[in-house]
Amino acid sequence: MAKHKAKTRKDDLRTGTPFWVKTPHSTVSAQASLTRERFDVIVVGAGISGALVAEALTRAGKSVLILDRRPPVRGSTPASTAMIQHEIDMPLTRLRKKIGKERADRAWTRSVRAVEDLVKLADKLELDCQMRSKPALYLAGNEMGARALASEVRAREEIGIRAEYLKRSDLVERYGMDRQAAIWSDASASANPAQLTAGLLHAALSRKAQIVSPVEITDMAELPSGIALATKKGEVLVADHAVFCTGYEYLPQMKTKSHHVTSTWALASDPISTLPEWMRDVIVWEAAEPYLYFRTDESGRVIAGGEDEEASESNSDPRNLAKKARIIAQKLHDLTGVKIGKPAYTWSAPFSVTDDGLPIFDRVPGFERVFAVLGFGGNGITFSVIGAQIIAAAIAGKPDPDAEIFRYR
Repeated sequence: MAKHKAKTRKDDLRTGTPFWVKTPHSTVSAQASLTRERFDVIVVGAGISGALVAEALTRAGKSVLILDRRPPVRGSTPASTAMIQHEIDMPLTRLRKKIGKERADRAWTRSVRAVEDLVKLADKLELDCQMRSKPALYLAGNEMGARALASEVRAREEIGIRAEYLKRSDLVERYGMDRQAAIWSDASASANPAQLTAGLLHAALSRKAQIVSPVEITDMAELPSGIALATKKGEVLVADHAVFCTGYEYLPQMKTKSHHVTSTWALASDPISTLPEWMRDVIVWEAAEPYLYFRTDESGRVIAGGEDEEASESNSDPRNLAKKARIIAQKLHDLTGVKIGKPAYTWSAPFSVTDDGLPIFDRVPGFERVFAVLGFGGNGITFSVIGAQIIAAAIAGKPDPDAEIFRYR
């Protein structure tokens, strides 16, 4: 029986204070000590990916133990702006060139379905998380101009994804934003990510799952009939399967040249009563580098972010946080005319991206019963829905037809 290190990468998962951690119903109580009970599955990580995996597994009747080295819902999940997009960071036209038409088309259609599935799940579980379906506007920028956006619309329509090309005059008339062109699409959503995660964890707990924190896993080994995980304190836990949902603090076995950690910044305004009516109902992002993205919450706060940098450590500099917040606020004003004043909340975080914009859901190399869900890319929550579906199916012995698109690479 070979023993492998399971100490995940460590990072400061956020700097500053995300708005979401100050909202009600965004926390979950955890047990302080481990039980001797054996579980079907141990889920490592109590953020959005771990919550979705635990919910899917307990819905399928599995007994689940959830572990985290931090309190639940207090890792990188609250740093999300929770623009739950069906649009993948890499446009369909470009993804087709990168991985082939058939696989790219399946990735995009699966992403659309994942948003629909999440909205339905939040409704079914009656989660108090401000989940709301919203259309998205993708604005022309220095990465894609009018002609490229027109081609993108044709590609999406070809596979049944509804999209509308807006020329400059349409954009100005409907939204008061002056850009060459834009794509309007209707299959995205937004939510409070901390409340969403907490609600999913509570659903799992209601089905007899357990959450223990703080617990740090340091070693793991595959047994003839399961897996064994060792904690920093020397305890040994045994289960049929394990799923690592540790995000950017990934297992060393999952390190690959196909993904790397960058930095991103975000802010939330105070509630604004004079927002244009359309801004309450649409999420917006741009085909630019660096790019701006924004939406509002139900109280009229503007949630905006962007200014991503390739440097993985720059998010931890407080001076950089203030500077980036000023740039984001100014870009928002230049584009929409909306002045947010001094942001009520500002935060930054590490952010992992992949070469093809797609996440990684797979068995950990060298293991049959240990899985990893790496919802990397700008669609973290959407991708985590797909990851939970694929891993739950694999554990149930019913492989997902799209699993190979998101394999370890």
